[in-house]
Amino acid sequence: MATESVEPTGQQDRSVSHYLSNHLRDYGMVLALIAIMAFFQFTTDGTLLRPVNITNLFLQNSYIIIMALGMLLVIVAGHIDLSVGSVVGFVGALAAVMMVQWGWSIYLTIPACLFVGILIGAAQGYWIAYWRIPSFIVTLAGMLVFRGASLWLLEGQSVGPFPREFQALSTGFIPDLLPFIKDMFGFERMNGFAVVTGIVIAGLIIWMGLRSRARNRAYGMVAEPMIFFVVRNLLVAGAIVFVSYKLATFRGLPNVLITMGFLTIVYAFLTESTTLGRRVYALGGNEKAAKLSGIRTERLTFLTFVNMGMLAALAGLIFAARLNTATPKAGVSFELDVIAAVFIGGASMSGGVGKIVGAVVGAFIMGVMNNGMSIMGIGIDYQQVIKGLVLLAAVIFDVYNKNKQS
Repeated sequence: MATESVEPTGQQDRSVSHYLSNHLRDYGMVLALIAIMAFFQFTTDGTLLRPVNITNLFLQNSYIIIMALGMLLVIVAGHIDLSVGSVVGFVGALAAVMMVQWGWSIYLTIPACLFVGILIGAAQGYWIAYWRIPSFIVTLAGMLVFRGASLWLLEGQSVGPFPREFQALSTGFIPDLLPFIKDMFGFERMNGFAVVTGIVIAGLIIWMGLRSRARNRAYGMVAEPMIFFVVRNLLVAGAIVFVSYKLATFRGLPNVLITMGFLTIVYAFLTESTTLGRRVYALGGNEKAAKLSGIRTERLTFLTFVNMGMLAALAGLIFAARLNTATPKAGVSFELDVIAAVFIGGASMSGGVGKIVGAVVGAFIMGVMNNGMSIMGIGIDYQQVIKGLVLLAAVIFDVYNKNKQS
């Protein structure tokens, strides 16, 4: 029977230090999120991790996270999209006009608004991909155009409220499908479905990690050091169970959390396990080499902006549902939060580098900072300064790592 060879202690230490130096950004962002949460948990006297505030964190940051998934692909491909905030406002305004003024049902409004988002992404992607107009210019124009279109649609006024079914898109919760759980353990107020869901997801993550590690070893691939593997999986699984328990003691799993989680899994699989995802990274890493290798770079660039438009439209629907009204100023500066989340999460300014999980972590770092500073009563002026400094630090760290590796 084959046995796994044991490396000398000095060699193991070198292996661990080498792995850590090559993955410092990945682990650094997770550690930064933990440190920021611990800081605000202490300074807010435990308010940050109360069930109602955790729920609010998901509701407040869901649309940022959803757009960050699309923005990551755009930035990895070597481009930028400054119009997403205006698209959010425009789609929310369009949904309000359709439902409140025209009397459309949500079953017609939601697909129609998503299709409009796809058309917006296609229009911008066409000029960027096939006419070679810089994405900064095209999407800056889009930001102005759709901000003006929102004002025109709403005639400068707020439009609402929305039907309750539409509001549930953002503020609804999954009912307790396992009510016997709370009776079994004697809890008066507990959403058993939320607890079981958290435990099952944590178990699946550990099982998939073990399976992937075994497959890598079978093919002779360099595996993550065991200490990092164990600590990382225990932290992730523990965090999921903890959050699900906290949510279970309030109102259960928000509908938007399910949407967010599903999209994160889909895009993580797309970027890490499909040919299309690998081609996006190749496009951002070296467009000329990608084109010479047979990749249709124009079409790929076009599709990344189509995808961004669709996700911005979805975020616009969710944001409008949460406010229960469409306002002319909806989505203002959202593009800055989304872009900051992607860069803080490890994406490179030059393209070709970035992960979906990193973008989600970056969005949560921004969200926890916003939430924590608001609880502490820090003014919006100081909040903007602090967020700007955090973004600058992330970009400096990215440049430092590149110079160190070159």
